[in-house]
Amino acid sequence: MEEDATPPGRPRARPAVAVLCRGPVEPLVFLANFALVLQGPLTTQYLWHRFSADLGYNGTRDRGGCSNHSADPTLQEVETLTSHWTLYMNVGGFLVGLFTSTLLGAWSDRVGRRPLLVLASLGLLLQAVVSVFVVQLQLHVGYFVLGRILCALLGDFNGLLAASFASVADVSSSRNRTFRMALLEACIGVAGTLASLLGGHWLRAQGYANPFWLALALLIVMALYAAFCFGETVKEPESTRLFTLSHHRAIVQLYVAPAPEKSRKHLALYSLAIFVVVTVHFGAQDILTIYEMSTPLCWDSRLIGYGSAAQHLPYLTSLLGLRLLQCCLADAWVAEIGLAFNILGMVVFAFATVTPLMFTGYGLLFLSLVITPIIRAKLSKLVTKSELGALFSAVACVNSLAMLMASGIFNSLYPATLNFMKGFPFLLGAGLLFIPAILIGMLERTDPHLEFQQFPQSP
Repeated sequence: MEEDATPPGRPRARPAVAVLCRGPVEPLVFLANFALVLQGPLTTQYLWHRFSADLGYNGTRDRGGCSNHSADPTLQEVETLTSHWTLYMNVGGFLVGLFTSTLLGAWSDRVGRRPLLVLASLGLLLQAVVSVFVVQLQLHVGYFVLGRILCALLGDFNGLLAASFASVADVSSSRNRTFRMALLEACIGVAGTLASLLGGHWLRAQGYANPFWLALALLIVMALYAAFCFGETVKEPESTRLFTLSHHRAIVQLYVAPAPEKSRKHLALYSLAIFVVVTVHFGAQDILTIYEMSTPLCWDSRLIGYGSAAQHLPYLTSLLGLRLLQCCLADAWVAEIGLAFNILGMVVFAFATVTPLMFTGYGLLFLSLVITPIIRAKLSKLVTKSELGALFSAVACVNSLAMLMASGIFNSLYPATLNFMKGFPFLLGAGLLFIPAILIGMLERTDPHLEFQQFPQSP
C-alpha cells in the first residue's frame, strides 16, 4: 500500500488540473506560428511605410520607376531605419528571453509542460495587444519593442517551442522521435505558409489593422487551449519554486557534469551546429522582406506574401523528404543533404535581381529544414527523461543567442553593404553553413552509432 505522506526532502506532488480533453501539443504550435507569421512581415512593412511617410518617400508605389531609385538617399534611409528597428525589437526580446527560457524550461521538468505553455501563450497574446494599439492609434514604433520584451518575460515563442519539443520527447520512442519532431516543425511551416498567403492579400484589401486583430483572436484561442485542453505529458508534476538558481544549474550540468550515459562533447558540438544553422536561418529571414521590397525587386505586399509562403513551405517538404530519405540514409547524412541545398539557396538569393530567380532560391530550400529536427532528436537521446525540459530550454537559449547574433550581424551588415553588394549577407550565410556540415559529418564518422537509450520506449 502506498503511503500518503510525502517523503522528507521531496517536493509535494502538484494536484492535477482539470481539463476538457487531453489534446496534443501540435495545435498550440500551429496557432502560435500562424499568429506570429501573420504579424511578422506586416510589422516590417508597417515600419517601412511609417518611415516612408515620415520622410516623404513613395518610390515603391511606382513600380515602373522603382529601378531608378537604387541610389536614392531617402530610400536608403528608409531601409536603414526599418532594419535598425527590427534589430531593436529582436535584441530587446532575445536578451530578456535568454534568462526566462532557461529558467522556465528546466522548471517545466518539475511542474509539467502546461504551465510553461500557458505563460508563453499569454506572452504572445500580450505582444499582439500592444501591436494592435500601435497600428490602430499610430503610436510610436518603440512600443513594438515594449511588446516584444513583455512577450519574452513570459517565455516567448522559444519557451513555447521548448515545452512543445519536450512534450513530444516525453511520449515518443527513440525510433520515431526524429519524425515526430519534424512533424511538429511541419506544423510551424503549414501555419506560416497559410498566414503568409492570407496576410499579403488582406493587407492590400483592408490595410494593417484587421490582420493584427485576427492574430489577437487566434492567440486568445491558443491560451485557452493550453490552459484547458492540452494533455500533460509529465507523469508526476510537482510543486516547486520558479525563481531559484537550481533551474539554471540544471542547464549548466548538462554540459559540465560527467556522466557515463552522455557525451558532453556531442552535446556541445551539436549545440554549436544548431546555433550556426539558426543564426543563418533567422538572419536571412530578418532581411528578406526588406530585400524584396527594395530595388531591383520592388515587391508589393502580394508578392511578399507569396515569398513568405515559399519561405515556410520547406517545413512541409522537409518532412516529406525526411520520411523518404530515412529509408536509405542515416539521419546525419539527411542533414548534410539539407545543408547542401540550403547553401545553394543562399547563393542564389545573393545574386537574385529578378522575381523568378528569387523564387528559384526559395525552391532550393526545400530540404533546408530537416537539419534542426535531426539535431534535436540526437540531443534528446543524450540525456535522461528527467532532463528533457532542461535540454530543450538549453536549446531555446542557444536559439535566442543565435537570433540575437543573427539580428546583430544581418541587420547591421545589410545597410552597410547596400552600396557595393546588397546580397552579401546571404553569401556570408552560405559560408557559415559549412560549419554545421563539417561538425555533423565529423560526429557521424567518429561515432556513427551514438544512440543512448535512457528510458523505455513508448508504444
